Amino acid sequence: MTGEGRNFMDATKFGELDPSPQMLGRSPPPLEIAPDAGKSQISLPDIGGLEMDSVDLKRAIETRRSVRNFTDSPLSLQDLAWLLWATQGVKKTVDDVATFRTVPSAGARHAFETYLSIGNVEGLEEGLYRYLALEHSIVEEQQDENIMARVARACLDQPFVRNCGAVFMWVAVSERMAWRYGERGYRYLHLDAGHVCQNLYLASQTVNCGVCAVAAFKDDELNSLLGLDGDKHFVVYLAAVGKRD
Repeated sequence: MTGEGRNFMDATKFGELDPSPQMLGRSPPPLEIAPDAGKSQISLPDIGGLEMDSVDLKRAIETRRSVRNFTDSPLSLQDLAWLLWATQGVKKTVDDVATFRTVPSAGARHAFETYLSIGNVEGLEEGLYRYLALEHSIVEEQQDENIMARVARACLDQPFVRNCGAVFMWVAVSERMAWRYGERGYRYLHLDAGHVCQNLYLASQTVNCGVCAVAAFKDDELNSLLGLDGDKHFVVYLAAVGKRD
């Protein structure tokens, strides 16, 4: 392997790095991006009261596959609450420095914000939302009846992205990871994305949903659509979710 990918791996080896901000005694960044004042915030159903199918773990792993054909049935708000909690749910907060969640993360940094392109979810207008993991709620970033088509266009016009119920988009807050690991943290962002998405695949089976992960997207176009600078905040990975037969 040659080129920029090889250079990145070489430049982020242990022994090649400057001290991280944590090593220098600097304060950690916030655990969550606070919602803008005045934006509509929607509480999600409590996880303890959710009803869902029981799925044997062995069978869930054996039958895990990507699904690209979805029905017209909407996701419920309960479905959405479960899938968000399964992928980024907070189990414990430690002194506003770290969180322990339903997925592993390097150094418990949990550097992702989950953005949602909502197309077919009961009780929600079409548009762009963001999960507030600490509060287990979502905030409406913008109403947009064309959001699914715009996200699909940034994903090379893959039709299943446009036709699903919701698109989960994992946005890295690079400072959150770099605070502990410096430049090497960029490696861990991509590892963490895999942990999150696999939980989505497995959890979806309990609510009769299918998932297809997407790594083919136009970075600049998608970041711009979500209002991200592409430097400190940028999309790493995404997945289409919808009801299946």
